[in-house]
Amino acid sequence: MIIELVSKNYNEGNRLVNVIEKKLSRLDKYFSGDAEALVKLSTVGTEKYTMEITVRFGGYIARAEVTSQNMYDNIDLVLPKLEKQIAKFRDRMNSKVPKKALPLKAESEESVPAAAEQLGKIVKEKNFNISIVTVEEAIAEMELLDHDFYVFVNADNNKVSVVYTRHDGDYGLITPEY
Repeated sequence: MIIELVSKNYNEGNRLVNVIEKKLSRLDKYFSGDAEALVKLSTVGTEKYTMEITVRFGGYIARAEVTSQNMYDNIDLVLPKLEKQIAKFRDRMNSKVPKKALPLKAESEESVPAAAEQLGKIVKEKNFNISIVTVEEAIAEMELLDHDFYVFVNADNNKVSVVYTRHDGDYGLITPEY
């Protein structure tokens, strides 16, 4: 795996770099081709540190992020998240795509945990009328409905967009390119 480290307001030492490389190497078992990992290290305030790892493999992306008071703890918190995402993806793909088309290493049937066989499924489907509104009106409607996101046609560009509430209390806007 190719690992790239990017720091923002954080000085990583050689020891931390070695720990990150060693611990990320345990993800190599999931990939048959070249995978790339982008590790972003940053300081939040004065006493918190964030580690974000984005792994690109076979045209897919897995990403996890954690914040704690110790960067060494972050690697131990973020790796299980990434590993769970990649294993879940692999199991889902193994059930849908022939093994030779998969960009991941194939494992024997015995090593797949029984819990992985119970993949999530669509349990509800909803249809609704979509309205042409501005971003501000979409945010107001989302708050009135007490939802975390709202799908609408943006009056400014006539594209389907999604406005959502971020963890920090601000809002995000997703507008797909098509």
